[in-house]
Amino acid sequence: MFDIDETVVDLYQAIKHAMVFAGAKLLPDFTPAAWDHFAALYMADPWEFYDRYVLGEFTFAQQRGLRARAVFEQVGFTGFDAPAEQRWIADFEEAQPQYFRAFDDVAPLLDALDEANVPYGAVSNNVHDYQRAKLDRAGLQRIEVLVGIDTVKAAKPRPEIFWEGCRQLGTAPEETLYVGDNFLVDGVGSMNAGLLGVWLNRGEKELPPVEKADAASAGAVRGIGSLAQLPELLGLGAPPLNCDAHLS
Repeated sequence: MFDIDETVVDLYQAIKHAMVFAGAKLLPDFTPAAWDHFAALYMADPWEFYDRYVLGEFTFAQQRGLRARAVFEQVGFTGFDAPAEQRWIADFEEAQPQYFRAFDDVAPLLDALDEANVPYGAVSNNVHDYQRAKLDRAGLQRIEVLVGIDTVKAAKPRPEIFWEGCRQLGTAPEETLYVGDNFLVDGVGSMNAGLLGVWLNRGEKELPPVEKADAASAGAVRGIGSLAQLPELLGLGAPPLNCDAHLS
């Protein structure tokens, strides 16, 4: 099973393009490098607005606006009032779906899984219908099994959402790999739920701090730098890949 955003769908690029579309009138002198910084800060979300949305503190649109407002403040723009925020959100939501794309390593992996009759699906920390539309726009209709936070009223890293993915996939947790780009939420979270956690570390990020209670699970998470490594890790036509070096 897979996470979606930044695992199979290149959300960063979609966000950056949508931000340029929505914000170019507000920041007409921004350079491509400045928009990269803007998008990276939005994605990093140091204010944890998205996590607070997942916990039910905000609506999806509210967290979108709060994150944008915080980033505009960070870059020194003071004209992001309530009407500007509403226009920005509307323009952003209009533009973003046009830029949803799968990473280049996704289709070859799914081809290999299909050929080997290995079932697969996705478990996401967003609502089902929004993520279903995202997968479809990214050309990933064949990822049919999809569990969102509204499916079981639980979010990663709670085990219930992983278990529901296994149930729909028809596999036991201990025979199911979960692949995601967030070491703690995806890797450690899936290990704690009894799955085999795989951390997709595309950008060679450093390991985050781990709670003492999660140390054993964290030490068992496998690391890969690309989904192209997953067939070897699964033993599909090649000896299993020792990926532990990615976590050292």
